[in-house]
Amino acid sequence: MTGSFVLPEGLPKPVADDLDAPYWEAAARDELVAQRCNDCGGWQWTAEFLCHRCHSFDLGFEPVPGEARIFSWQRAHHPVHPVLAEACPYVVVLVELPEADGIRMVGNLVDPPEGDIPIGARVEPVFEHHEGEPAYTLVHWRIV
Repeated sequence: MTGSFVLPEGLPKPVADDLDAPYWEAAARDELVAQRCNDCGGWQWTAEFLCHRCHSFDLGFEPVPGEARIFSWQRAHHPVHPVLAEACPYVVVLVELPEADGIRMVGNLVDPPEGDIPIGARVEPVFEHHEGEPAYTLVHWRIV
């Protein structure tokens, strides 16, 4: 996504650390990844130092397989940050990835419809690239 942004500039920038840097690096390449255990194969989100299932410390990041679906959503009418005052209302979605052990990710919905948003609607990631120091990419979602 280039040009216009889903949310206005001026929000705090995400800062990658050693734990989640592979996620941010993949997003910059327009690729959605999540953490996966190299021992038991379990998926998890957000990034952690150990596997939630088998407690292994041997974790990596892999492309997320399959479709994403809206699990829940909320239309925000009140800004949680001053720069969001002009962006309201906007829609925040909780997206479920069934083929990745049902992990869920939060993001904004690009071009949300008026009224209710169908639970279970298929969505695809939309990558919003921000230049500057540091450069970063946000992952949003669009109904397909």
